[in-house]
Amino acid sequence: MSKADRGQPVHAASLIRKRQIVLDSSLRSDGRELSRIFVHELFHFVWARLGNTRRNSYEQLVLQELAAHARGELGWSAEDMKIRLHGLRSGLQWRAYVCESFCDTAAFLYGRCRRHDEFTLARKWRQKRADWFRESLGGRALSI
Repeated sequence: MSKADRGQPVHAASLIRKRQIVLDSSLRSDGRELSRIFVHELFHFVWARLGNTRRNSYEQLVLQELAAHARGELGWSAEDMKIRLHGLRSGLQWRAYVCESFCDTAAFLYGRCRRHDEFTLARKWRQKRADWFRESLGGRALSI
């Protein structure tokens, strides 16, 4: 297998069934990036237990963004998936994108990193997502 066939390098992974998060050791030298990536990975566990009603509600928010031709995202993983959707609004690729968008948004909101090159979503849509998180998750215990 060539290097090109191996996929994208990653800093972390969530293993939901094993209840593990794996982080690249290089993150130890950058606390803000570690915080951002750790929160992203932690929220994969939240997404898995969020329930269909709240997952569908977040999906509707993302659909509103796409209908308005909102560009950008709050992390490269979601942005790369968004670009590759090519209008697709259902199926495994779509669900994976919505999950990544949710986790990147959580990292944007709850991580220690306030500015990042990967934060490309317009302020208007960032605020709508922050409102959704506050209304849907604020003040509640989150199951992981």
